[in-house]
Amino acid sequence: MRVLLVGAGGVGGAVTRIVARREFLTHMVVADYDPSRAQAAVDALPEGEDRFSALRLDASDETAVRHALREHRCDVLLNATDPRFVMPLFRAALAEGTHYMDMAMSLSAPHASRPFEECGVKLGDAQFDLAEPWEASGRIALVGMGVEPGLSDVFARYAADELFDEIEEIGVRDGANLAVEGYEFAPSFSIWTTIEECLNPPVIYEKERGWFTTAPFSEPEVFEFPEGIGPVECVNVEHEEVLLIPRWVDARRVTFKYGLGDDFIARLKTLHELGLDSTDKVTVPGEDGPVRVSPRDVVAACLPDPATLGDRMTGKTCAGTWVTGTKDGERREVYLYHVVDNQWSMREYGSQAVVWQTAVNPVVALELIATGAWSGTGILGPEALPPRPFLDLLTDYGSPWGMREEA
Repeated sequence: MRVLLVGAGGVGGAVTRIVARREFLTHMVVADYDPSRAQAAVDALPEGEDRFSALRLDASDETAVRHALREHRCDVLLNATDPRFVMPLFRAALAEGTHYMDMAMSLSAPHASRPFEECGVKLGDAQFDLAEPWEASGRIALVGMGVEPGLSDVFARYAADELFDEIEEIGVRDGANLAVEGYEFAPSFSIWTTIEECLNPPVIYEKERGWFTTAPFSEPEVFEFPEGIGPVECVNVEHEEVLLIPRWVDARRVTFKYGLGDDFIARLKTLHELGLDSTDKVTVPGEDGPVRVSPRDVVAACLPDPATLGDRMTGKTCAGTWVTGTKDGERREVYLYHVVDNQWSMREYGSQAVVWQTAVNPVVALELIATGAWSGTGILGPEALPPRPFLDLLTDYGSPWGMREEA
């Protein structure tokens, strides 16, 4: 399999380290707007590894992306950029007849007059608008194939297939006890994406009502996370699982809640109140005259790169799917989860826990597609495909998942 990896940041760099240990890969072109970052990802691999090459590529330039796919004879485009670049990459892969995979879907837009009650443009709507040509292409566009969304969706399908006869609620719950020494505020994942998903109106799905929205950080609950992480308060956050799972899994309700903490929420609210979450460019003085910049990009530039925090980070991160319903006439409640210890991921791969946990899942999916264990056509979420091959292979990668009976 020949892969064009677009984005050589924290997740992209972790992808290269993981896939370098697998035999299914023929070649991976590591592309980034910053050529030094793409080259650094390649140079970090073991000596003698010749299946990787670096390329400067602007992810917003659809023509250039198409040319790269064609020139390097790529079978699949793996998108490891932030959601701003989903659509040009998505369209380029469709035009060139390659498979496509991402870890975050096309951006949403709040309802113009009722943002905290009704959906406007939902996550992924722009992609699903191209469902017919993707189906006709005979290729797979596997969307939301990170950890959340991604593994969490695989868990939802596994629960429906093997653990439940009827499902009442599927609730993705994400929490951690990570700490970063020397920083008062150092998000462990892209602040650009974190602002987007945390300050947008969260989406909830109910079978009788469909998709609807609520206020950011609503419905707080304390969830007990496994393997020593313990209780973490979680709140509603906009996330792709709520838009994907109901398309393929029958459940009465689907939610996503994230363990942020009061301090983190307060800082996000302050950014919003000051307008620093905006992506609309403003004019600021520069050495050579006025320049136009996005406030959110300034915030990202002022914070440490999450990929560089591993040596200062301690603790574990947990991604999982909590499911309630019935099996054989009896009530059942389970939590399917995946925990990564930062000490382990740094020692084994040189990647901090959050980016490594995100990166391992698309690599597993690539291998399943390469071997034919996963196949199909059109736009598919992870829950559209058989879960057992994925969960078995994830364990083979040395990162097993777990299940806790809740009742």
